[in-house]
Amino acid sequence: MSYWLIKTEPQVWSWEDQVRKGVTFWDGVRNYQASNNLKAMKVGDLALFYHSGDERQIMGVVEVVKPYYPDPSDSSGRFGMVDVKAIKSFARPVSLKEIKEDQRLHHLSLIRQSRLSVMPIDEKSWNILTDRGG
Repeated sequence: MSYWLIKTEPQVWSWEDQVRKGVTFWDGVRNYQASNNLKAMKVGDLALFYHSGDERQIMGVVEVVKPYYPDPSDSSGRFGMVDVKAIKSFARPVSLKEIKEDQRLHHLSLIRQSRLSVMPIDEKSWNILTDRGG
């Protein structure tokens, strides 16, 4: 199993929207590196659900339930999407400020490539972040 972090603007698609819907597609990714990360996702992989914008915090965990397939909103045919299912809400969101304050997490793309919307998370960092979220 691999671990990931996926970002969304909460006013476009929030954690509450994801929980309410349950399973949904993760579309609209147009960055090649983020798209390659989507392509690498497998069914059963887990991802941290991150609110970007003003909130900047991890809200919960989703599971990949359908692997990469073409994104019908992309007329070029170059980009795709995966389907994810809400698994667990964090007891308390984990803020970017907290993440930046933890030296063990300074290697994460969340800090080093702040505009990347889909990124891998190593198992040690996953455990740190999910423990913090409760």
